[in-house]
Amino acid sequence: MIANLPFIAVAVVALIGIVVILTRQNLVKMVMGLSLVEAAVNLFLVSLGYRNGGIAPIFTRAPAGEMVMPTVQAMTLTNIVIGIATTALLLSFVMLVYRKYGSADAGVMRRLKE
Repeated sequence: MIANLPFIAVAVVALIGIVVILTRQNLVKMVMGLSLVEAAVNLFLVSLGYRNGGIAPIFTRAPAGEMVMPTVQAMTLTNIVIGIATTALLLSFVMLVYRKYGSADAGVMRRLKE
């Protein structure tokens, strides 16, 4: 059970993020929900690469033993950078929408379309 705890945490954080995206009308809160989903993906990637008692893959003359997977760590760092850029872009879109319509509420913008 304790070995599956990170995966349970991933499921809970991802579920909270999806619920926030689907239930909130405020665009900023929707972006925050997307950030929660991105954090869940990062936690999932780190959990996949973890090895109990593993050696960090930074040694040139590594001692004998099982190493932690460096590929997953590199993917996680890349995902963090992409997530920050995506969040910044979405928040800038929210700012533009707020300037144009005077509201960051998705329901208000849907009513403007009709």
